[in-house]
Amino acid sequence: MTKLLKSWWARFLFQDRGVLPTKRLLMGYLILSIFLGISTIWGISWSLVIAANLILFMASLFDLFFSPSKKHLSFKRTISAEFERGLTYPVTIEVQNASTYPFSYRLVDALPQTFKRPFPIMGSIPKEVVVGISYDTTAMVRGRYELNKFYFRFRSSLGLWEKQMTVELRNEVKVIPDLTETKQYLENAQKYLVYEGIKIRRQRSGVGDFSKIRSYVVGDDPRKINWRQTAKLREVMTNEYEPEHGKYITILIDCGRMMGAELSQGNRLEKALEAALTVAAVALQKGDYVSVLAFSKDIKVFVPPAKGMVHLQTILQAIYSVNVDAAESNYAAVLQYLETVQKKRSLLLLFSDVRTFLHEESALILLKRLRQRHLFLMVGIEDQTLLKRVKEEPNTVQAAMQKSMAQQQFLFQKREKKKWEKQGLVMIEAREEKLAITAVSQYIDIMNQNLL
Repeated sequence: MTKLLKSWWARFLFQDRGVLPTKRLLMGYLILSIFLGISTIWGISWSLVIAANLILFMASLFDLFFSPSKKHLSFKRTISAEFERGLTYPVTIEVQNASTYPFSYRLVDALPQTFKRPFPIMGSIPKEVVVGISYDTTAMVRGRYELNKFYFRFRSSLGLWEKQMTVELRNEVKVIPDLTETKQYLENAQKYLVYEGIKIRRQRSGVGDFSKIRSYVVGDDPRKINWRQTAKLREVMTNEYEPEHGKYITILIDCGRMMGAELSQGNRLEKALEAALTVAAVALQKGDYVSVLAFSKDIKVFVPPAKGMVHLQTILQAIYSVNVDAAESNYAAVLQYLETVQKKRSLLLLFSDVRTFLHEESALILLKRLRQRHLFLMVGIEDQTLLKRVKEEPNTVQAAMQKSMAQQQFLFQKREKKKWEKQGLVMIEAREEKLAITAVSQYIDIMNQNLL
């Protein structure tokens, strides 16, 4: 098959390009056919009917001359290089119409299936102008995506025929974890740490080295008021102290099978990544060294320790695309790996599923050894389904059995956690929306108490 025939065959099948009749033309044909069909009752010949249809078809082709040719159209897509998961971002497609003909259009962008797709987008474009077509989309799954093309159909003012074209526009988009909580902390740490449950959590003043002078807020120690600055500014000011900097924080992120459990928004791994990045931002802002290790049955990512806010971008680019594995996590392997890469005393902050971890007796032996050098803290997400079963009132025999099994699991977990905590291995569970706040609060408490 020659190149020309292949081109026409592709047009016939509407493979990325072609010309197709519109509803207006088809309705015109239908009305004409009905009228001529009825007219045959009064003796009009079928040859006249066929001729009339041919004349209408040939006349309709003149409509193609009143719409722009493809060479008169140019396109440009403007899209952010990074999307945060679950947030809405604008996308703009700039269309330049260099012809003397206005037209109406339908547009479908070739977004990945994991993006929200508000298509088709319809509108009209005047002659000899540049128009920006905008729409909003949301990415729901992290990763790297390539946008290679979009599909554009346009017709003249008569609207009898519609031209279709596929435009090659290449863009690359990275979908990273939601950094809303990280930004909230960096903008106003005191406001972010307003509460955790019913207990006020904030950095303890008056301990460590002098940091800065700030406005007095309710709850501050009156003994730390800076009277000289208060008199000068006519506003109550207080001294703020911070713990010693330069500590080592190792954040461990479990990517095993149990971290794929769905929550109200995303899954456990999504929440763990967001909380881990928030803790990393807090520690880096305080001048500590932060390293990150993501694992499942094998080590997936390891970011060596470094300090400074620039290191946060290094961590983000390293872990933004990690996904849940179908395999169980190998805690023993990751703890043995830690012994080789983390020689200095550090806080080992593990984001994982507590119930799964409690069954790892081999991990307990290794953690006892690591506990001699490092400080261990595990943060997990509460199982709301289990807690709901424990608290509900059983109305049937089946409900009573379910409550009994839930209570048995709850008591086992509570008993095992106490056994681990006696070894100095602290485990905390939080609601999914409080995971980041809980992890940051625990980190600040450890720093304030100089446990490292």
